[in-house]
Amino acid sequence: MATLNSLEANFLLILDTGRRYYLWADIETNYIIFMVSILRPITALPMAPGNTVNLLGTSPEKDDGKILQRAKRGWMWNQFFLLEEYTGNDNQYVGKLHSNMDRGEGNVKYILTGDGVGSLFLIDENSGDIHATKRLDREERAIYTLHAKVVDKRTNKTLEADTEFNIKIHDINDNEPKFSKDIYFASVPEMSDVGTSVIQVTATDADDQTYGNSAKLVYSILQGQPYFSVDSDNGTIRTALPNMDRETKENYQVVIQAKDMAGQMGGLSGTTTVSITLSDENDSPPRFANHTFRLSTLESAEVGAAIGRIKANDADVGRNAEMQYSIVDRDGQDIFTIITDQNTQEGIIRVKKQLDYERKKTFSFKVEVTNTYLDPRFMYSPNPPFKDDAMVRVTIEDVDEPPVFSRNPYIIEVHEDTAAGSFVGVVSAKDLDADNNPVKYSIDRHTDLERLFNIDSVNGTITTLKALDREMSKWHNISVVATEISNPRQTTRVPVFIRVLDVNDNAPEFAMYYETFVCENVKSGQLIQTISAVDTDEPLVGHKFVFSMSFSNPNFTIIDNEGNNTARIITRRGGFSQREMNTYLLPVVISDNDYPIQSSTSTLTVNVCACDSRGNVQSCNTEALLSAGLSTGALVAILLCVIILLMIVVLFAALRRQQRKKEPLIISKEDVRDNVVSYNDEGGGEEDTQAFDIGTLRNPEVMDAKKLRRDIIPEMLFPFGRTSPIKDNADVRHFIHGRLHENDSDPTAPPYDSLATYAYEGSGSLAESLSSLESGATEGDQEYDYLSNWGPAFKKLADMYIGKDTERET
Repeated sequence: MATLNSLEANFLLILDTGRRYYLWADIETNYIIFMVSILRPITALPMAPGNTVNLLGTSPEKDDGKILQRAKRGWMWNQFFLLEEYTGNDNQYVGKLHSNMDRGEGNVKYILTGDGVGSLFLIDENSGDIHATKRLDREERAIYTLHAKVVDKRTNKTLEADTEFNIKIHDINDNEPKFSKDIYFASVPEMSDVGTSVIQVTATDADDQTYGNSAKLVYSILQGQPYFSVDSDNGTIRTALPNMDRETKENYQVVIQAKDMAGQMGGLSGTTTVSITLSDENDSPPRFANHTFRLSTLESAEVGAAIGRIKANDADVGRNAEMQYSIVDRDGQDIFTIITDQNTQEGIIRVKKQLDYERKKTFSFKVEVTNTYLDPRFMYSPNPPFKDDAMVRVTIEDVDEPPVFSRNPYIIEVHEDTAAGSFVGVVSAKDLDADNNPVKYSIDRHTDLERLFNIDSVNGTITTLKALDREMSKWHNISVVATEISNPRQTTRVPVFIRVLDVNDNAPEFAMYYETFVCENVKSGQLIQTISAVDTDEPLVGHKFVFSMSFSNPNFTIIDNEGNNTARIITRRGGFSQREMNTYLLPVVISDNDYPIQSSTSTLTVNVCACDSRGNVQSCNTEALLSAGLSTGALVAILLCVIILLMIVVLFAALRRQQRKKEPLIISKEDVRDNVVSYNDEGGGEEDTQAFDIGTLRNPEVMDAKKLRRDIIPEMLFPFGRTSPIKDNADVRHFIHGRLHENDSDPTAPPYDSLATYAYEGSGSLAESLSSLESGATEGDQEYDYLSNWGPAFKKLADMYIGKDTERET
């Protein structure tokens, strides 16, 4: 066979140099077409439509009588094919490179470069054979690009230019399908219709998707039937049974398999697990496990207190299990109420109205429970209605209760000016317990500080202790306490509001002080003042005042304004004069209309003033202005202030005069021996003497350690005891050290540095005291001869006193 003509591009020449035969195969159908055996192997050639391949060299051909000359082709390949996962012991043969320049003389050298050359691919530089040194995996790399050229071994001259070709790895089914997760989690509502989508699981196959069925997957369910099914093409899991109830079974484990080779035998497979949970729907009504509940409580339970709990069960969970309780019977609705504990979904029964054992001992009522959120899809199902009821029986237990007043509060009315000891009202309390213990009454004196009322401890009668005055206080609010005699801890308080009724015991009077004037040029019948009155009483029909003059007045008259409790002062003549009379006093009688009628007389002072033509006041009498401006009390106060000022001035002058006559400090300058220096400074008295004892400072041996100051309040309950003074002090140093130790150990000493000053004289000397305070009453009683025995230090003093005594005797 010389030539192969017109081969289509989808055909491939497969080489096997070991046996010297070649297979033509259809790439799309994978069918072998025919086999050709030739003398020597050739490389794989790409075939294009219209191309011809000369396998044994070049030869001329004729076409329609013309001789056609074929050109030599140096390189006639661009792609090799190699199966992955080769399992042989030797290197895997890839193919052979051959150049027309190779005459078989050994002068040609084949050079290979590119991906994996030297590590994966090796070439025999003499023959052009290519081998793979390692097992290749298409999933790691599907194609390798290499470059080949031919050079002369002797001259290293390029005989064939660098040409690129590929080695393509053919796929085999060596990878099983894999799911992205080992376990999937999904949920679907319970009671869903058949075919409801749950979840889609997909697997991937690393094999070639475009070649054969190695990566064509088919899904199937291995575990989970008959509840669920899976779509074989896309892995979608769907429900397969109707009315799956979560309350019956909640969790399902479904195993899904993915198999390649389109599910045919010999294909590889992978599995995954899908955990499917039925989500809850409100398809279960609440139900009482026990349809009768018995509770008990004390009658003293406060309003709002919980007396017990009841519980209904709902197979649903979460929001669908929330319940609400209600009391159906009227008997229970008035006394009790029920609410839902949102944490436990229990019904809590609370007291709505105060309980009373003596009035009713037991209560029975019906409680109904329903779901808070209802699903309309299940409300009309064949199941029973979505509610349930139960009977609740509550027993009231008796307790020792405090007395109960017949009314709360009490409102009592009493007239003012009622005499002390008069009856006001009666309060009554009773012990409603079975024992019916007697009670006693008392008034909380914190509410009756003025002690206006008293109460009989036995019958609760309230009386007055003092007369009441409505004008002082219209209401009196007291608290009455009822106490059981056998159990004083059981007490009850009740407010008693005592209203003081009005009695017409106050006369009306002017509403204000009126400064009335009349002009000298006033005319007859002219209005000079409008007056009104007030009354502290409060008659039931309102005030009605009557104004009148106590006697007829030729100068003024009064006209009562009916309806508004006012009156007008009108002049009866004109031509008033300040020189004739500057002030007129008008007695006005004001009467009320209540019983008994009360009236009073008030004096209206009218001053005569000079006015202009328009009636404006220009000047009034000086006395009138003075009397109107300053009252008698004000004048007296001014006079007293003046007298006090005069007395202060006199006392100040006397003190100044006394200071000028102050005696000198030294009365006589001749004899300074027995002179006593006198200061005109007042000391602190007896208290000051106790506080600062100069003798204690002078002689520490006579210090009284327990003596307390009386001019200040001690800061400690138990005064700090000072140590006894140092006996037989040799010098001042020991004394100072002792006082220093006392201050260091004194807990009351200030925390900062302080200066303590002591006057220490010592324990005495041979001369004893030199003070003349304890000497005899006269100088003659003194003997000074002993001064000569004291030594030279006292010679001058002895000569002075002894010589003086000699002169006196002479």
